[in-house]
Amino acid sequence: MKTRRGVAQASRFVIGLDFGTLSARALLVEARTGRELATAVHDYGEGVIETELPGDRRRLPARTALQNPADYLEAMRVTVPQIVREAGVNPEDVVGIGVDFTCCTVLPVTAAGAPLCFERRWRKNPHAWVKLWKHHSAQPQADYINEVARRRQEYFLNVYGGKYSSEWFFSKLLETVEAAPEVYAAAGRFIEAGDWVVWQLCGEEKRSLSAAGFKAMWVYPKGKEDGSALGWKFPEPDFFRALHPQLAEVISDKVASRFYPLGAKAGGLTKGWADALGLKEGTAVAVANIDAHAAVPACGVTTPGKMVLILGTSTCHLLLSTQRKEVEGICGVVRDGVVPGYWGYEAGQPGVGDMFAWFVENAVPGFVADAAAKSNLDVHAWLEAEAAKLHPGETGLLAIDWWNGNRSVLVDADLSGALIGLTLSTRPAEIYRALIEATAFGTRKIIETFAREKIHVNKLYACGGLAKKNKLLLQIYADVTGLPIRVAASEQASALGAAMQGAVAAGVFRTIHEAAKKIGRTEARIYKPNRAARSTYDALYAEYSRLHDLFGRNPSSTLKVLKEQRDKASRFRF
Repeated sequence: MKTRRGVAQASRFVIGLDFGTLSARALLVEARTGRELATAVHDYGEGVIETELPGDRRRLPARTALQNPADYLEAMRVTVPQIVREAGVNPEDVVGIGVDFTCCTVLPVTAAGAPLCFERRWRKNPHAWVKLWKHHSAQPQADYINEVARRRQEYFLNVYGGKYSSEWFFSKLLETVEAAPEVYAAAGRFIEAGDWVVWQLCGEEKRSLSAAGFKAMWVYPKGKEDGSALGWKFPEPDFFRALHPQLAEVISDKVASRFYPLGAKAGGLTKGWADALGLKEGTAVAVANIDAHAAVPACGVTTPGKMVLILGTSTCHLLLSTQRKEVEGICGVVRDGVVPGYWGYEAGQPGVGDMFAWFVENAVPGFVADAAAKSNLDVHAWLEAEAAKLHPGETGLLAIDWWNGNRSVLVDADLSGALIGLTLSTRPAEIYRALIEATAFGTRKIIETFAREKIHVNKLYACGGLAKKNKLLLQIYADVTGLPIRVAASEQASALGAAMQGAVAAGVFRTIHEAAKKIGRTEARIYKPNRAARSTYDALYAEYSRLHDLFGRNPSSTLKVLKEQRDKASRFRF
């Protein structure tokens, strides 16, 4: 817990609620200055549900990733009173709350907003629970959505870079219709978890245009680039009927038709939640934001040409532009979807920190842990220090960074990773460095894909856990991309960005641009590209690109065959 006491009572404060994959964080901020007064983290009790539901020993399908929405509510009840108490502020002076959430994270609820998994009759049905962003078992449904959309020449595919992802809203909803039609029929709404949390806090269903635009087919038709609200639309009912007869009226029956801009006030805190959180009834609650997107203004980025990398278990790449282009493999382009006044682009890599964690937890020999302990370092820090001693190319290794599938630019959860060049002399730190380099190559691939469409990146900004912990990673990214990298000053960039949206909703600032000028900051240090490393990395990247297309674009790719065999064997075993 970080706290600062003795705050002037005339100050006003805002709270950012940042809901991540394994935990939720609350951050208390002095609204006008951005001073971070207190933060608290609460780990979810159920975490990520991947093998079996609570109280049910039946094996869940492969690539399942569910959550319990009760964990989100408990996190707020624990963290918000804690930060207000520890900072010593008057609850009456807390004027706004902002929420950000992993996305696309979806749950079925009743018409009144109660999660179906809270009801006893649905507890043992996995489709009644939250489907987390990294729930990938809906890949067959995504494939079918893409097939039907291509056949019908649906324009939304162009907005999503040519493919709709298994991670997104309608892939997960179609999976529910096909596998559990009774759950689909019982649900009054299917809703993003961030929008659901806002609904709980203020008692009104006010959905974010950002999540709808980036994940749920709510797009501008071709020729509607002027930002007019009249341009937004879902595909026609005939498209949804072609996916499944029960989906013909899915928009009117199960999904809202009105969405609200970032920074808008969704409503005021209800009395029940005000009492639970120890805050004032009616406190402004902002429309929800996507967790990665919230970090962009917290880095001080509100203009084009600057790509923000949110480096954590996965990486999101956020970019602003004055124009809309059809860019291969992006996760959407939405007017006002990241920062008002610009087209916001999202791309991403679904496995980054998770890859490094996999290596440490499953493939590092005991002597590494012993050496790390002797050096008073954790295993990650020891591997980073040893890997930093190596020159580019010295490992003799090349990795393909698809341990959790590929999000951009191939948009294929069925792909898996690869590590090439192993010998009997290969050491753990060499593999660790190769994995870092692979994720850097993946980011360069995304940047070059934007550049092909004349959307150029001049600077990189980084935030998130890896940006604060792993200096080697940032230097390698600068060397591989040839771009300087600035790091967010705040350790909690997403939570700070959510608090900034809360400040806009409360009227402390007129716009997020104004808030970013006051609050968004970066560290003094800049990671500059090393020219000596560039030529080696250019050569390695050329090989990465060759393997990227060989393994990623070929329908008969060895990686796809191997994953199919594994899935078949898993089904047979269980």
